[in-house]
Parts: sequence; structure tokens; C-alpha cells
Amino acid sequence: MPIWKALILGLVQGLAEFLPVSSSGHLIIIKQILGVDLESGGMFFDVMLHFGTLVAIFIAFWKDIKRLIIEGIHIIVDIFANIGIFFVKIIRHDKAYRYVIKSSYRKFVMLIIISTIPTAIIGLLLSDIIEFANDIIIVPGICLFITATFLLIADFIDTGDKTPKEVSYLSAGMVGVAQGLSTMPGISRSGTTITACLLCGFDKKFAVKYSFIMSIPAVLGAVVLELKDFTPNTIIKEDIPVCIMATVVAAVVGYLSIRFMMSLVRGKKYKFFAIYCIIVGGIAVGYNYLG
Repeated sequence: MPIWKALILGLVQGLAEFLPVSSSGHLIIIKQILGVDLESGGMFFDVMLHFGTLVAIFIAFWKDIKRLIIEGIHIIVDIFANIGIFFVKIIRHDKAYRYVIKSSYRKFVMLIIISTIPTAIIGLLLSDIIEFANDIIIVPGICLFITATFLLIADFIDTGDKTPKEVSYLSAGMVGVAQGLSTMPGISRSGTTITACLLCGFDKKFAVKYSFIMSIPAVLGAVVLELKDFTPNTIIKEDIPVCIMATVVAAVVGYLSIRFMMSLVRGKKYKFFAIYCIIVGGIAVGYNYLG
């Protein structure tokens, strides 16, 4: 693949993964318009682009992610401790169980786990449809119209104030369903999940943060599924430097996109992204019939 095409795809991945405009939809449209053939080595290229955006999330939210990992480990320790206490109580009835979810970050961990479950189920159920849709440019075009609708809804939702302690597990499950549906190319993952969070009464800043951090297990899961058919023969050695450069671009641009999205927490500005999605969706639909 020419370097300039790879860099464009890296740029698109970094921008569209975090801006509410759908990276998968844009990549399909751009690949078809530029005539990019990724049949050989395509899996490795896609995995590397996803890796780049994961790096961006870890850099942008490292303090939160580090705390979540630590609290997640503590949750596991306390659960096993309570299992031990269960047996001890047979002899000593006065032994008290440990309180497991005792901080905001522990609740944050549990919310992400709850959100990930419906995402995984829906993603697996839609996997064949998604694979089919990836080859048809009209699908992301139509789905971009759906994304525009979600973004317009986000701008008209009253501001919530819920932080992890106030968010219910049911709300986390509903946000996970939204993320699962966003596996369709053209439906923005960030736009859909942020809208779902706002509908559930999340504080705006927390809604954006939650949307990005909850994507980590979802993206890792998608990469694992992509790698199930991976073999060293699928890598073209000559394309490795190109993939690395595209990954770096995706990471850097992705980090800047995250910072930009965090700055949009105040104000009703999603409508501008909605207009953009309508325009690009129209171009995709038109290209399907005229291209």
C-alpha cells in the first residue's frame, strides 16, 4: 500500500474513533473511494490501527485506568476473601464479610464490566452482518444518518449529574447495548454511547470519559476475534513500516481527538457533527449509485 494512503487511513482512524462520526464507516468509505485493497495483510493493518487508538486512550486517561486496574485487583482479592470467610463462618459466626464495592472507582470497574457483557453478546450476534456490511458502501452511509439522529438527541438532552456512585447497573447495561449496536459500520461508537450515557443522566464530563474507557475491553475483544484467523503469512514484510507509521498517526491524532472531545463537554455542539454525518452519509449513498 502506498504510504500516503496508509497515513490517510491512520488519520481517519485517529479522528473518527473518538469524534462522534464513526471510524469504521469512514474507513470503509475511504477505502472504496481510494481503491485500497487490503485483502492481503488487511487484518494486520486493521489491528495496528486499533492498537494506535488504544494507546491514545491509555495516554489520555492513564491515571484513571491505573486506578481502575488497581481497584479491579482489590475487588478480586476481596471476593476470594469473602469466599474464605463464608467457610470460616461455619465455625466463627461473628466473622464479617468484606464490603467489596466501597469506592467510586470500584463502582466504575463494575459498571464497565456490566456494559461489556451486552456489547460482547450483540457483537457476536451481528458479526456475520457486520462482515457483509463492510463490503457495501451504502450501509455505512445509511448508518451515518442514524448517528446524526443520536447526536441531535444528545444536544437536546437535559444535563445530568450522575457520577459512578449514582449510576445504576441497569444504566450501565443499556449503555453496553448501545455500544453493541454501534459495531455496525457507520454508527459511531462514541456518539452512540455518549448519547446513551446522557439519556441515563450521566454527568457530561463523566459520560465522555466513560464512553472512551469502556471501549478498551470492547476493542480488545474485537482484536482477539480478528486474530483468530491470523497467521504470519498474512503479513507482508514490506508493509510493516507503513503499518507502523499509520499506527503512530492514529495514536497521535487519536490523543488530540480525545482532548478535543473533552473540551466540548460544555455547550450543545454535537449538532455540527450531526450535520457532517448527514453530508458524508449522503456522499456514501450517492457514490453507491453513481460511483
